[in-house]
Amino acid sequence: MNLKNVFNQLNIISQCRKYRLSLWQCPQFLFLIMGIIIIGSTLLVYLIGADYVEEPELIALISLLVALILFIISVIITHSVENLAEANRMKSEFINIVSHQLRSPLSNLGWTIELLMSGRLGKIEKGQIEYFRILKENLGRMGELVFDLLTVSRLETATLPLKKEEVFLEDLINKLISEFQPFAKASNVEIEFKSQKDLPRVLTDPSQVSLVIENLLDNAIRYIKENGRVKVGLEKRARNLYFEIEDNGVGIPKEDQKYIFQKFFRSENILRYQTQGSGLGLYISKSIIGKLGGKIGFKSREKEGTTFYFTLPI
Repeated sequence: MNLKNVFNQLNIISQCRKYRLSLWQCPQFLFLIMGIIIIGSTLLVYLIGADYVEEPELIALISLLVALILFIISVIITHSVENLAEANRMKSEFINIVSHQLRSPLSNLGWTIELLMSGRLGKIEKGQIEYFRILKENLGRMGELVFDLLTVSRLETATLPLKKEEVFLEDLINKLISEFQPFAKASNVEIEFKSQKDLPRVLTDPSQVSLVIENLLDNAIRYIKENGRVKVGLEKRARNLYFEIEDNGVGIPKEDQKYIFQKFFRSENILRYQTQGSGLGLYISKSIIGKLGGKIGFKSREKEGTTFYFTLPI
């Protein structure tokens, strides 16, 4: 058993998989690289010293001292990186477990509220209906947050399933716009969709692309404070399909734009409107598009509007 543990510690690929990190982010691989650098530096110091120092013992002492200093530095750096990697792994696992555990009680609570509102368990007073409606609305927000946390956890632990198939992105967008029309009308927002003719199919995961477009559509409609418009476009550019969504909403302040794809970040001008949101939608969208081989970006001016776009390889 001890030998097995020793072997696992020496197995760099196994350790990298444990932390779910790329090779160049893995502490064990970094330690190996530092070891090579130490050996190379020691030899270089020895060769340089041989030209300027006559006593071989002094040359050897200097070389050993340099090697020792570099070794101590590498151990400290590697240990720090390993602690950060372990903390990140435990955080992702904790979020994953908590999210899974919350789904069942939230679902049961939702069914219970539906049953009480139906009146099958007794007469419901008019004033009570309003309280049940508030409960149901807040339960929906909690459910969305749990779903977002679970998606983030799966993205970070590389357990989010990607099932690629050939998809007409135009049909997918039309379907999602139809689903968002009631929300858009309630917000006095008009959605316009223009698509290039004869677009090819794209090999992608329709459920994950739908999640990205839903996030972008939801943001575009939600952050328009007066009667507005949302323009959606789809076209072919080189070997990619290019999706774009433009709104005339509140926009993103210039100083906040560098943080826009970070987890839990919400711009200051958005917070002033007290709109709901977890600050995870854009982080999730960027991660999904990256995993599907595309790129995502945006351009925005405060009080004038924002345009988000992404590409998917054909």
